[in-house]
Amino acid sequence: MARNRKKKGLPVHGWLNVDKPVDVTSTQVVGILKRLFNAQKAGHGGTLDPLADGILPIAFGEATKTVQWAMDADKEYVFTIEWGRSTDTLDGEGEVISTSDTRPERAAIEQALERFEGEIAQIPPKYSAIKVDGERAYDLARDGESFEIPSRQVVVHEARLIEMPDADHAVFHIRSGKGFYVRALARDLAAALGCDGHVSKLRRIRVGVMHEDEAIALDALEAMDREALLELLLPVEEVLEDVPDVEISDEDAAAIRQGREVMLMPHVVERWRAEKNPDPEDRLALAMAGETAVAMGEIRAGRFQPVRVFQL
Repeated sequence: MARNRKKKGLPVHGWLNVDKPVDVTSTQVVGILKRLFNAQKAGHGGTLDPLADGILPIAFGEATKTVQWAMDADKEYVFTIEWGRSTDTLDGEGEVISTSDTRPERAAIEQALERFEGEIAQIPPKYSAIKVDGERAYDLARDGESFEIPSRQVVVHEARLIEMPDADHAVFHIRSGKGFYVRALARDLAAALGCDGHVSKLRRIRVGVMHEDEAIALDALEAMDREALLELLLPVEEVLEDVPDVEISDEDAAAIRQGREVMLMPHVVERWRAEKNPDPEDRLALAMAGETAVAMGEIRAGRFQPVRVFQL
């Protein structure tokens, strides 16, 4: 007879806005925090490279069901391009593959940068988590395999040159949509300027509603006891700011938690229609019973149909 395995750890649910340090992988941060919280389940809302620091949203328990919304959220970065050297990884960790003595002027950089605002085609770096024929691109790259990654459309809401501390470096601010790679922008901008360059510093300062001034450093978290850590957790629905909510009764909440659909009051549906994305195909809603998130679902013919139920 099969036995039910007892889950290790305790049920912990919610989001944590973590300021990741350099030289630590996103997966390592998840492991550290899972241990500190003694949590059954944890994950992150979008990888940061080891050489990058800044906001790494960490999801615990039922919040892991909303990770995709964190990954799809707008993000902001401040990063530095070092001119003169291109690397295979497009950052300071890789091997130098070409060099040049060209150092672009401010006016040339600002003019070229304009081409990278709006909806643009971008080829992700070969050293990335993109899958190619079922394999991670970075695994293929490390094995010396020859492969191509097709370009895809990404959105850059704002691209700005902040400063040029010296001739070899330029500091930028970027506000982008999902799927955007800073390292790819550095590669393409250097090419547009007729020079070599790579990302030497990268900091993520915002992910959706999570901002750097509210992020908590990993070493500070490691110094706290579990009770203090639990008080820092943000609600499961924290990253669902673009999904309109609908208020339901406790009785309907119980039905939804059993996977059943419920009928909504007409005024609740009307308010949802007024707040939702104008796309007629977008029927998403967040069912709330008071202050508790019950489920993500779709509204059809006045009924809420649960898709992802939160067991809180």
